[in-house]
Amino acid sequence: MTRNAAGGSMLEKAALILECFDPSGGPYRLSELSERAGLPKPTVHRLAADLVRLGWLERSGAHYRLGAKLFELGTLVPRRRDLRETALPFLQDLFEATRETVHLGVREGLEVVYLERIHGHEALRLPSRIGGSLPLSCTAVGKALLAFSDAELTEEVLSGPLPSLTPYSITDPTRLRTTLEKIRVSGLAYEDQEATPGASCIAAPVFAGGTTVAALSVAVPRARFSPAQLAPAVRTAALGLSRALRTAG
Repeated sequence: MTRNAAGGSMLEKAALILECFDPSGGPYRLSELSERAGLPKPTVHRLAADLVRLGWLERSGAHYRLGAKLFELGTLVPRRRDLRETALPFLQDLFEATRETVHLGVREGLEVVYLERIHGHEALRLPSRIGGSLPLSCTAVGKALLAFSDAELTEEVLSGPLPSLTPYSITDPTRLRTTLEKIRVSGLAYEDQEATPGASCIAAPVFAGGTTVAALSVAVPRARFSPAQLAPAVRTAALGLSRALRTAG
């Protein structure tokens, strides 16, 4: 890649602009993108125009948001596409059994990335979105993934500052360690308003070849959260998907 005088390729700078967007941020004005990306405003203006032309960004008035083309490209990643397609019937069954918002998530670094989300007409307001990411320690899906990951990853999360999305997020490493131990015993992870106020969640890990590859969850308003009623459905969906992945493999 050819580098320009500012000390970074144009492709790298375009990536900086795209990485300004997160599940809780955007759309942004040009000046906001310039500040968040740490790039001169003329550079951002020029690259943003190219990204809009390619469909990687969309422009509405003075604001920019991620474009649909990025989602289309993301769905073409073979491993995630195959996992999502295999999981979809189990997610649909889980939704039919609970009539609540269901998720499929995978781990990407220290975050959970959501591959699918199914909800009814009265969708619970959640920070999760397809293609979006949230910290592992703040979600039931993330904690289910983390609990059954290798010890090195667990220690990396516990040794660093724990993110806080709400006042209920777990920020004490000792408490999180205890929580993960309980998840390993029960096979279920819980979240109580840790990602967004008023919402609770229950999740179970999905295995393939002895490795945790994903997690399924059901999110409900906290007022009607009943783990005893939801747990069997979540377990059944996760076990069914694990079995399907094992057979496919």
